[in-house]
Amino acid sequence: MRAIRLAILALSATALATTACQSEHEPTNHTPLPALAAPPYICDYIPLRAVELMTGLHSPVARGFFDLSISDGIGDGSCAVYQRNGKQLKVLLVDLSPSGFPEEVEENIRLGASPLPEIVPGSIGSYFEPPDSKDNEASALLVRGKAALSIRLEVGAEDRDNMADVVALMKLIAPKLITDASAPSKSPSPAPTKG
Repeated sequence: MRAIRLAILALSATALATTACQSEHEPTNHTPLPALAAPPYICDYIPLRAVELMTGLHSPVARGFFDLSISDGIGDGSCAVYQRNGKQLKVLLVDLSPSGFPEEVEENIRLGASPLPEIVPGSIGSYFEPPDSKDNEASALLVRGKAALSIRLEVGAEDRDNMADVVALMKLIAPKLITDASAPSKSPSPAPTKG
């Protein structure tokens, strides 16, 4: 009798583990990312639904935060998204830093990246997908003044347009994370000459 109970418990545990693993990955959903950011959010600024669509994960683990009040109002911080099971593999990283260089974006474009549309006034950006990607990777970088916002999709959902997803996510989060303090300063006007 005890052996039967142990066998039933073992089968139940196996069934639960299998269900838990399967429930993390949803079947590929080809719905485009939302055009408007809406709650719930992870790390206070990133729409959870967008992350679930682009990674194919349900309720992923998110760690990090953004502080828009530091670095002269430019902001700083990051948000990493991980799988829930196993080794908790990182699937997405969004990073905001006060060390933007438009030249980096220009170099990316020169090397084959596609230019982003102007998402935030005065910004320049690029996005690309590694040609040898095995995990549906895609990245985007947006720079405005000294602010740099990057999105690195390390493991994207299969059979989705991963580049379109990083561009859509950038459109959702950049207007909130790239603040007016990051705007490039205007060149000073020349001093009037006495005539």
